Amino acid sequence: MHEFLVFRLYGMMASWGDIAVGESRPTFDHPSRSAIFGLLAAALGIRRDEEERLSALSNAYRMAVRVDAPGVLLRDYHTSQVPPAGRGRKKHSFSTRREELAIPREDLSTVLSTRDYRCDAVSTVCIWRDSASAPHSLKELADALNHPVFVLYLGRKSCPLALPVHAQVVAGETLAAALAAVRFPDDDLLRGLLRHGDLRVFWEGDQDAGIPAVQTTLRYDTPLSRKRWQFGSRPEHYGIMRSGSPCS
Repeated sequence: MHEFLVFRLYGMMASWGDIAVGESRPTFDHPSRSAIFGLLAAALGIRRDEEERLSALSNAYRMAVRVDAPGVLLRDYHTSQVPPAGRGRKKHSFSTRREELAIPREDLSTVLSTRDYRCDAVSTVCIWRDSASAPHSLKELADALNHPVFVLYLGRKSCPLALPVHAQVVAGETLAAALAAVRFPDDDLLRGLLRHGDLRVFWEGDQDAGIPAVQTTLRYDTPLSRKRWQFGSRPEHYGIMRSGSPCS
């Protein structure tokens, strides 16, 4: 038997960033690795500039996501005023948004973009240790998620959680068995959203997941440096499992 940390993410809006080029800010329909480990870091009280702690956290665990409800796509036409950055000796740096907007209005520029969100999406996330030297036990991670140091949100600060995550440690022979065994106390509240039957599952690692992989793709969402905003690739497996059953 293996131990898995399992918790649920639900909010009115969520945004799981895809590769962003130019004015478009798309989103996947399931959480990215950077978002999940950023959420764990926030729960533990790890700040964004603590890159060594962030790296140790990301490298010591593996993750999987079951899509219980994909949600509905919402596209926001977004405008934002920004000051000129300048060059050389005239280069400016701003510590706060208030400082950015304190310059004369005629010097501000407007940036246009489209930002995608998923509305009423529900995901079950599963975490397990991939290293004997993992910085935290699964129980410690569960306690942190249930009593977080910093506010948790779903990809963007404008996307808060609508329900508690109800993090818990469960035992199972495989990932599929752990996902099938977990129960959440607010299932009735989400009855109208939760799907039944075949559910999509995305996971990483080479161990037996108990779910046949339909395909494996590269996803560029492994956090490498928060300061430089760099991400690496990872193989992500995709398969189907039947709701309530440890087998696909």
